[in-house]
Amino acid sequence: MKRLVFVILFLCVKYINGYSQPLYFPPTNNNLPWDTISPLTLNWCPDKIDSLYSYLGDQDTRGFIVLKDGKIVLEKYFGAFTKDSLWYWASAGKTLTSFLVGKAQEENYLSINDTSSNYLGVGWTNCPTQKEALIKIKNQLMMTSGLDDGVPDNHCTIDSCLVYQADAGSRWAYHNAPYTLLEDVIVNATNLSINNYTQAKLKSPTGMDGFWYTSGYNNIFASTARSMARFGLLAQNDFIWNNDTLLKDTVYRHQMVNTSQNLNQSYGYLWWLNGKSSFMVPTLQTVFPGSICPNAPSDMFSGIGKNGQLVSVAKSKGLVMVRMGNNPNTGEVSIALLDSIWRKLNDAMCTSTGINEPNKIATVRIYPNPANDILYIHSNENIRYSVSVSSYDGKDILRFEDATSIDISSFSKGVYFLRIQMKNESRVIRFIKQ
Repeated sequence: MKRLVFVILFLCVKYINGYSQPLYFPPTNNNLPWDTISPLTLNWCPDKIDSLYSYLGDQDTRGFIVLKDGKIVLEKYFGAFTKDSLWYWASAGKTLTSFLVGKAQEENYLSINDTSSNYLGVGWTNCPTQKEALIKIKNQLMMTSGLDDGVPDNHCTIDSCLVYQADAGSRWAYHNAPYTLLEDVIVNATNLSINNYTQAKLKSPTGMDGFWYTSGYNNIFASTARSMARFGLLAQNDFIWNNDTLLKDTVYRHQMVNTSQNLNQSYGYLWWLNGKSSFMVPTLQTVFPGSICPNAPSDMFSGIGKNGQLVSVAKSKGLVMVRMGNNPNTGEVSIALLDSIWRKLNDAMCTSTGINEPNKIATVRIYPNPANDILYIHSNENIRYSVSVSSYDGKDILRFEDATSIDISSFSKGVYFLRIQMKNESRVIRFIKQ
């Protein structure tokens, strides 16, 4: 009897904490249906879902999916885009590379503690030989290669573009080229093409489609939105697909989606992490206090790509969110768009999953964020509002009425707050000056 009571109590606790359903995994045969669950059965708000879709449409979204415990609860395509349409992942594809490096290590093709020159050859950079020898595979995963990300083209992977800036491990910088060269590390270690290795270790076991292709210096993955969702579901379940453990290395799995170094708390092995005490962003060496996405659950981790390619996982809520599309105003890493979508998703779920309770004013947005020169303010309605800008230490900098843009070119690099006052309501938005 005591055992039965304990089991009942255990199940009740799981239910209360949102783990009432075991994870569902769709068939690996894409011709078979993927189970769905109605948002109404989850007590979500239909009118807010329409508002979410309207917002996504305004952001030039092509495909959007939300999974709850593996089942599709929201799936929306815009324009001519369909569930069978292919789209690029951009830097969200870094998460795939992170998985493949871990798999290659598990299979003893390499160790992330190996010097990168073992696989790329001595002289793959323009650094002094002794400095190049400090760069390890794990530095490429953590964005701590020490190579100069301020070169004219930090996507360039030829040796003359890979210039010494600091010793490996001593400086975090979002630098695409060292990441891109991880493909060569994998290929040279395994003697398999990147597409063949991805097919064998990831696509076949999960039913993912897609392929790698080259554009300029970059290696880019393209797939359907559902395949991105499959990968998010795999990550949600600790890289176990149904009962098939695709990545058995528990230490690497943990490191991948947790803080990987002490410079940028919000970065793992090519994954962005929420809920940390501080974060860094591309092009800046500033460490900003707070989490990258205050409107998202604190345990959320994401792949984030240019123009808003997003795969976002929140284990505590049983959620995977995928967004594909265009939005050139969101920059190289679309953190602000990710946070805005989570805010809208909170509304659609009739709840708050975020670190901070989100303001319910959804008629005004700012972009781009981070910004260099001009910060734009956009409203879908004809409303009057006043705006003030303050620095992180609380000092007021600007005040004005009904402006649609702000010239921030003279601002120092850093974090600022934009307070928008509408009637009796206000909203504070954090933005970054690059």
